[in-house]
Amino acid sequence: MRKYIDLFSRLFVGGLFIFSGLIKLNDPVGTEIKLEEYFEVFAVDFGSFFHVFIPWAMEIGMVLIIIELALGFAVLLHYKMNTTMWVMLSLMVFFTFLTFYSAYFNKVTDCGCFGDAIKLTPWESFYKDVILMVFVLHLFWYRKKYDALLRTMEGHAVIGVVVLISLFLGVYAVRHLPFIDFRAYKVGNVIPEQMIPEEQPIIEYLFDKNGEEVASQQFLSEDDGYKYVSSRVVNEDKITPKITDYMVSSPEGEDKTQYTFEGNKLLIVMYDVGKASTDNLDEIRTLVNGLEGKVDSFILTSSGSEQTEAFRHEHQLAVPFYFADATVLKTILRSNPGLALWKNGKVLGNWHHNDTPTAAEILAALQ
Repeated sequence: MRKYIDLFSRLFVGGLFIFSGLIKLNDPVGTEIKLEEYFEVFAVDFGSFFHVFIPWAMEIGMVLIIIELALGFAVLLHYKMNTTMWVMLSLMVFFTFLTFYSAYFNKVTDCGCFGDAIKLTPWESFYKDVILMVFVLHLFWYRKKYDALLRTMEGHAVIGVVVLISLFLGVYAVRHLPFIDFRAYKVGNVIPEQMIPEEQPIIEYLFDKNGEEVASQQFLSEDDGYKYVSSRVVNEDKITPKITDYMVSSPEGEDKTQYTFEGNKLLIVMYDVGKASTDNLDEIRTLVNGLEGKVDSFILTSSGSEQTEAFRHEHQLAVPFYFADATVLKTILRSNPGLALWKNGKVLGNWHHNDTPTAAEILAALQ
């Protein structure tokens, strides 16, 4: 029996660590954003010292992702199980506490365990960690009894290759965009449709009739012997739009949300102009000039008017600017600045500033 438990624990724990790590490796910027959120919460609850970690969120996140992947492969290969399991158990204790703290105090509504691919509520994240902890503890208890599947040098080589490939892919994803886009603003989506619920609420009523529970989607009459007990929405996961917070306004306070869905629009997304990269602004400026009269180009930012005006004039970006929430802008594009091409609200293209397209490529995408 222990042989089968060992095998299942090894495959379950190793596989889940690898899956979780790959999801995060696909979008290291998303992990950075989530860590910044946690550090902000800790700074308020435990002390301002945690603000020190915010500028290093990307580096910390990348290290955690690589460790997660390396541990997953190490467990599958029974590589240095004594050391591997001590590190894994330490991480599991910390993250189980973290998910419990988030759930109990309702501090962070999404742990980011599986990025944007699989959204978990705080309590779901905690229960997932509790179940995982059972199998981690099993592996930890028998850690000295497992024989490595590879010889020492081969094991070193495999883990080393995993670390190097993970680092390369992570840096590439940061310097470009996620390999797979799981967000609501991905290419092909129609943004106004993402702002509408998939379904209308379906309410199920629970009644008592002669001591028996009766469920119905119709409200039954007391005249027929039904006594109302409770009700619930059975399709709650489908009545909340995928996008709930996309709103755009002009410097004068005018609502420009609908304007962004009309015709051909090139969004230059800069959630913070003070932190925006200037490496490829010449290419962006050339693109904007080449699209004049064919595509409406504008900056979307959460920075202040004066700061944005100064940035615009300094870099000769002759386009208007509008405001949106910083979190929304980070969700639209994992690049500061980044470019998004919309036609009547449909996303035709998303680009990191390192991959700025030409005017010809934009016009071809609009065909």
